[in-house]
Amino acid sequence: MRIEKIFTMTKRVRHHYKNLKNGQLGLEISNDISDILIEFPKHEVFSLSSQLSRCSISIPNNIAEGSSRTHKSFYHFLAISLGSSFELGTQLLET
Repeated sequence: MRIEKIFTMTKRVRHHYKNLKNGQLGLEISNDISDILIEFPKHEVFSLSSQLSRCSISIPNNIAEGSSRTHKSFYHFLAISLGSSFELGTQLLET
């Protein structure tokens, strides 16, 4: 990849996910869920706890990935992150 193209790509970065409140909250949620899952019964490891872990990690991951994209793409990744948070909320109600 040519250096000019790399510079152009990095220049397009609109947000830095670590500076966004929703990015910080997403990381906190993911860490809190990890702490909760330590207490889960072993028979839940491959079912509900696995799904809780995956969707909680999806929240900050989508915010981070979207932050490197254009505004339109960033909003798309925020929508995916919001969907993951709804999924997580539903799963927590089931426990």
